[in-house]
Amino acid sequence: MSTAQVRERLLSTSVLVIGTGGAGLRAAIELAQRGVQVLAVGKRRKQDAHTTLAAGGINAALGTMDPEDSWEQHAADTLRESYFLAEPAIVETVARHAAHGIEELQTWDMPFAREEDGRISQRFFGAHTYRRTAYAGDYTGLEIQRTLIRRAAELQVPIIDSIYITRLLVADGTIFGAYGFDITDGTPVQIHADAVVLAAGGHTRIWRQTSSRRDENTGDSFRLAALAGARIRDAELVQFHPSGLLEPEDAAGTLVSEAARGEGGILTNALGERYMERYDPERMELSTRDRVALAGYTEIAAGRGTEKGGVWLDVSHLPPEVIHQKLPRLYRTLIDLQMLDITTTKMEIAPTAHYSMGGVWVAPDDHGTGVDGLYAIGEASSGLHGANRLGGNSLIELLVYGRITGEYAADYVASRTMVHRDGAAVEQARAEMQSLLRAEGTESARRLQRDVRNLMTENAGVVRTEEGLQEGLRTLDALDSRAQDVTARPDRAGFDDLAHAYDLLGALLAARATLESALERRESRGCHNRSDFPAMDPALQGSFVWSPTAGVSFEPVAAAPDSFRSLAEADADDSVTGKLVE
Repeated sequence: MSTAQVRERLLSTSVLVIGTGGAGLRAAIELAQRGVQVLAVGKRRKQDAHTTLAAGGINAALGTMDPEDSWEQHAADTLRESYFLAEPAIVETVARHAAHGIEELQTWDMPFAREEDGRISQRFFGAHTYRRTAYAGDYTGLEIQRTLIRRAAELQVPIIDSIYITRLLVADGTIFGAYGFDITDGTPVQIHADAVVLAAGGHTRIWRQTSSRRDENTGDSFRLAALAGARIRDAELVQFHPSGLLEPEDAAGTLVSEAARGEGGILTNALGERYMERYDPERMELSTRDRVALAGYTEIAAGRGTEKGGVWLDVSHLPPEVIHQKLPRLYRTLIDLQMLDITTTKMEIAPTAHYSMGGVWVAPDDHGTGVDGLYAIGEASSGLHGANRLGGNSLIELLVYGRITGEYAADYVASRTMVHRDGAAVEQARAEMQSLLRAEGTESARRLQRDVRNLMTENAGVVRTEEGLQEGLRTLDALDSRAQDVTARPDRAGFDDLAHAYDLLGALLAARATLESALERRESRGCHNRSDFPAMDPALQGSFVWSPTAGVSFEPVAAAPDSFRSLAEADADDSVTGKLVE
């Protein structure tokens, strides 16, 4: 079976949105509201986009609980937690427009938790000066996704969530569409578009322990953008969540919400020691995400971990009614995955790759990528989070820049008077797909994906070294060579195997960007820990930017305005009284 047996499908739209999670849907909604023809495509069911996994909440300085809060303080907290690597203009935009994003969700009937008097409830998250995280139980991302799907349906936004985009189509440095295939029947799809908004997530699936599912965050955005001429920024800055499950193997890395520690969960090593006393004796389990992840990694690496390579997280000392009320999703997850009752039994966990703080380089005003007509938003983009993401910021980022980028894309397509389409670009995408479907290849994409995850875990995990990163690059070179012999073998169940082949290509490119950038960042800052360079280097306060042709370059970060820089530089309040972790 091959795509040669079916006719190529041709679609046309003014703006193509790639990704049907929260970022893609918000951009599509903005375009539709402005009367612009838009098509949103994705490779997994829109009801199950990665956005649905976001549990904790969404940030905005509403002042409903703490009237003294302000957008400036939100910006300051974001900048400080980024270890001063965040792009100040992007930080300001998100903080300034966050309240408007919440207002929009209310207009579209988002079921926020509320106080008795009707105000939106807001709670503390780690590193927030005030209570500014709005939520809907521990299903905030799911409810946001549902809200955006409803709004998109009201506007009759066409959504096709079975199309895998394999290449962006570019002529003379300008976007004219995309190429891909339908995962269900393999039909090749050529899409003509005057602009493209890339919202296809990050690259955390290229680690062995990851909170991403099998077919998401495999580096698609990195590859699509880089091959179109865009650049990747901060690829090495990956947030490792302290608590991912070790079992079952096919769900390794599944997240254990930090609310478990926020409600009083205790971390111990295999010796029974409450090891956070060694790393943050004041805040203990309520320390920041990067510190707790590093502590767990260190305990395991020092031989004080469990036989399976983890540590223990225990909430069984809490009253069962507290667990059922405050941690219902976690309780159900452990029953479903392990038949483990957390009211009586501790959980075995280890750090897990959780969020790509880097991504496609974008301009602060419109999230343009430097390629005419190509924009990137959400986890596919970069600039807001720096070396440590402030909890609750990812959901508000996708709302703010989904709206803003949709507005700019609408103006861009309205101004285009001529579109040049290059047949050679289409043929290149078509030939690549056919080469993956050839019958003579002997390598399996799934096996090579596993090898990529192993090399990234061993050489670019929580702690990195020059020697390990160089070894990772040598291994990656060998995997690149083997990938030339990959064959996709579709069957009557669909073309998932071809999707895995493209997932592999994205993973290989994202791994190279990450390893080469991590090699150049010879310091320890936030999520990026170099045991051979344990100190933070002021000269490296900026971003490493990567492309397949030019390699790695360094861009110093711009100075933040006085309006929130002085707040960020002031001593942070590290008290955990009344606060949940991020």
